[in-house]
Amino acid sequence: MPQRTGGVDLSDKRVVRMRISGRVQGVFFRVYTRDEARRLGLKGWVRNLPDGRVEVLAQGDSGQLRALESFCRQGPPNARVQDVEVTEESNWAQELPAFEITY
Repeated sequence: MPQRTGGVDLSDKRVVRMRISGRVQGVFFRVYTRDEARRLGLKGWVRNLPDGRVEVLAQGDSGQLRALESFCRQGPPNARVQDVEVTEESNWAQELPAFEITY
């Protein structure tokens, strides 16, 4: 049976968490990621972590999420991505808000 929350069918949506390391803070990584996620129609957020990485939580279909992961592996022009750790949030049962930068 499809998961429903507030009348929204989430059965075809996945949620992934990405932690991106390298030169990813101070190079507009969050802004570019937010803009790309919105272009792709994803929901969620992006934020800086205290350890110098950037974290993304994104909700969408598999194709949208793969496209965002591909973008994050490249990053914006001044970024130097070393690694992208991707974890699926398999028990997610709520719809995320419009994609934003959080602090």
